[in-house]
Amino acid sequence: MTTVSRLDAAQLIACSEELADLLSDTVDGGASIGFLAPLDRAAAVAWWEERAAAVAAGQLAVWVARSAGRVLGTVGLAFPDKPNSRHRAELVKLMVHRDGRGQGLGRTLLATAEQAAAAAGVTLLHLDTETDSPAESLYRSAGWTRVGAIPDYAATPRGTLHPTTIFYKRTGAGVLSA
Repeated sequence: MTTVSRLDAAQLIACSEELADLLSDTVDGGASIGFLAPLDRAAAVAWWEERAAAVAAGQLAVWVARSAGRVLGTVGLAFPDKPNSRHRAELVKLMVHRDGRGQGLGRTLLATAEQAAAAAGVTLLHLDTETDSPAESLYRSAGWTRVGAIPDYAATPRGTLHPTTIFYKRTGAGVLSA
């Protein structure tokens, strides 16, 4: 059975080793998520631990999917700090371990983040993902709208520049108040 839970800062630090394993597996699998291969384990752990301050400050929300006690996936929402942008958030670092793919974990994590965003009053989500990647297919099938692609936006883990596709999704209608 798979469970999805939101992490507080202490929980994020407590499972930073497992999250580092997930990050390394994702990079080793070729996903363009901001890191080059080979990814140093200590750097992967440190990267996750550095996110704890943003989680504690409410600038970042992180969920993990566990199965049989093992972290198999994660997703995050990054919240802007500007008054005119508090209605939106960026979906970040949706990752599923290669051992957990094909089980609907990506879709479950995506739905969890979307529902949490709506519950928090976020009415617009956005993300970027490698063009023509499996993730792009997931977002399309989940009702996200493609904005366009930026050529040579990011390097793959092997260092090859690749285009990135920008998506958005509305989670509800809203008007900001002062």
